[in-house]
Amino acid sequence: MLAMFARSMPLPDRSFFLFGPRGTGKTTWLREHLSEARWFDLLRNAELLALMRKPEHFRQAVSALPRGSWVVVDEVQRLPSLLNEVHALIAERGNRYRFALSGSSARKLKRLDANLLAGRAINRSFFPLTWVEIDRDLPIDELLAHGCLPQVRSEPAHAVDVLDAYAANYIREEIQQEALVKNLDAFSRFLEVAALMNAQVANIAGIARDCGVARPTVQRYFDTLVDTLIGTFVPAWRPRAKVKEASHPKFYLFDTGVVRSLSQRLRDPLEAAERGHLLETLVLHELRAHIAIANLGGKLTYWRTPSGSEVDFIWSRGRTAVGIEVKAATTWRSEHGRALHDLLAAKVIARGWGVYLGREVLRDGGIDVLPFAEFARRLAAGKILG
Repeated sequence: MLAMFARSMPLPDRSFFLFGPRGTGKTTWLREHLSEARWFDLLRNAELLALMRKPEHFRQAVSALPRGSWVVVDEVQRLPSLLNEVHALIAERGNRYRFALSGSSARKLKRLDANLLAGRAINRSFFPLTWVEIDRDLPIDELLAHGCLPQVRSEPAHAVDVLDAYAANYIREEIQQEALVKNLDAFSRFLEVAALMNAQVANIAGIARDCGVARPTVQRYFDTLVDTLIGTFVPAWRPRAKVKEASHPKFYLFDTGVVRSLSQRLRDPLEAAERGHLLETLVLHELRAHIAIANLGGKLTYWRTPSGSEVDFIWSRGRTAVGIEVKAATTWRSEHGRALHDLLAAKVIARGWGVYLGREVLRDGGIDVLPFAEFARRLAAGKILG
């Protein structure tokens, strides 16, 4: 049995979509908060086939519920036509029922031009466990090596097997079906190359050459990873500073353990060459999860100039911008924060933070420098962004 983790995401008080990668704990969280709801679990083939044969059963079952009832449709992308019934029920009966609609892929909904309820349901995102949700004094190398998926953290002795199965049974099989892949070897090579290029500027043409496929095909593969929430692009920030900034996005997979599994490094010790990119991936995960949990909005970007100055993450909303520089070093050196100092001096960011693998909280000029665990705690407490 999986260990239970206290998740930070609050339950909305109205109908909502809940999107997140498979295996992040969406169903567990929904069952914890909505145990009395009427459930339609579309991962169960028997229930899925029954609704496909007799779709009117959904409306009949919901209509029999008392006012104020919650209705959960788990993995709604497996039967997008149900969203028409949800839409009709909300339109006809207002707030009599509330719907929780979970999914691990927005791609199928988009491809089939599914009814996304035109604002009648709000959007929420779900992620692997955050540092404060794990609530353990884990060595940072364990998180970098094996990631934050709930099953991995529940069964750390079996982390390699769990991640192997996740990569083989879900990403390589289900995701390749989402991408309508015909050349399975090329897709497998793409996954490995994409993992090796994690946390770097996405050179689509170079990856296409390495995989031996056309550039549009590689772009479609990347789009599939984004639509299925396995990966995300972090665009370049354009603050109108008096320098020429980079314009190409960086690509990140959603979990450090998945990165190492897809790049065939899962059974190897952590190397210095991968530690920096993995720490960036972990910090990005914490940032994205906190923004979703706190419903902060805004945009995450990175900043780089042709001369090599770079800030790993910029969170901006309106006129507010906060810079975060990540260094996989146990000692913070002043040159690590040079680009942050430049942006602070130009008054294009309001605050700068450094994240590193040391133990001390430091002050470097105008930059607060924090060990990763302290950064994660302050972030969850609302003291980093905004």
